[in-house]
Amino acid sequence: MIMEALLSSTTTTTLRASLTPSSTKPPLSLSTFTTTTHKLSKSNKNIRLRVSGATSPKPATETAVDTFTVPSEMKGWVYDEYGGVDVLKYSSNVTVPSVNDDQVLVKVVAAALNPVDFKRRLGKFQATDSALPTVPGYDVAGVVVKVGKQVKGLKLGDEVYGDISEKALDGPKQSGSLAEYTAVEEKLLALKPKKLDFVQAASLPLAIETAYEGLERAGFSEGKSILILNGAGGVGSLTIQLAKKVFGASKVAATASTSKLELLKSLGADLAIDYTKEDFEQLPDKYDVVFDAIGQGEKAVKVVKEGGSVVVLTGAVSPPGFRFVVTSTGSTLTKLNPYLESGKVKAVIDPNSPFPIDRVKEAFSYLETGRATGKVVVYPVSEEYILEKLAQ
Repeated sequence: MIMEALLSSTTTTTLRASLTPSSTKPPLSLSTFTTTTHKLSKSNKNIRLRVSGATSPKPATETAVDTFTVPSEMKGWVYDEYGGVDVLKYSSNVTVPSVNDDQVLVKVVAAALNPVDFKRRLGKFQATDSALPTVPGYDVAGVVVKVGKQVKGLKLGDEVYGDISEKALDGPKQSGSLAEYTAVEEKLLALKPKKLDFVQAASLPLAIETAYEGLERAGFSEGKSILILNGAGGVGSLTIQLAKKVFGASKVAATASTSKLELLKSLGADLAIDYTKEDFEQLPDKYDVVFDAIGQGEKAVKVVKEGGSVVVLTGAVSPPGFRFVVTSTGSTLTKLNPYLESGKVKAVIDPNSPFPIDRVKEAFSYLETGRATGKVVVYPVSEEYILEKLAQ
């Protein structure tokens, strides 16, 4: 049911905590995480609104698509120059992207932030970036409201999730997910698992696809051992779970700070290493694969077995390490959906999430501190859609 997906979060690993980290904060684990329900004010529950991004009078160029009405303009975050968070502007007259034959238009309910978002905004990928102005955002969860002529597997009303840009650094979409609508190729999306709400679903695509592709590229398989650096991060927390519960690892070790060690164990790590007290390269164990999600490639190669692999997502690369940029594909998400439906693999969402759409600058500032646990999510992006469903 759509309403169950909107208002339920029975499998989210989310802990409420202060925005300012505290040295006295108790350790994080799945058992200490509280279930959270993402609700709007009761005073709004009887409001019935059409699916439209604007609260201003109806635009003259709106086009009706069966039961959905798509405006010509929408609300969204935009930047027209590279720089820090201050270049981000919230606008109510962003053009709704056109839909190609192989695409669908998604009404965005939730979106997630990734390090690639702020690195792109800082201009680190200008040579291969799409043209400015840019609506940022890769991860999306929402509802299909328009379908291109060549689309075969998705229909109006489908609840979907995905990473909207096939290549994160090579011509990523100019109109991203931090707006009320985004246009996405059908092949990049998957149906949202029914037991996940939109916040959970939005947190997953780029991170879980990166984790899965990295493990595949490294030749990881049942019975092998792995060390994951930054195991409490967005990619690392999912790599632990995939390695253990999907690939069948014989041993999973991961690094994190003191307060996050219990979280690593609850996700499936056999050994949780406190990087504030121990240097992992000084420990006696060697691993078939080292997955470096933090930028310590030169250290990572010291603890890999002969013939093993080192996956490096950022920073310097030394042999036998290799770096890759994930190729987004909805087929990977579809393949992993049963593990998400069963709860074997869980979304890990930062305690301070979700951030409402008007606090995107704050969300980015927090992400850029490097202290986030799991993923930082923005929700609700399209409040009108949620209000309409509540009214129904």
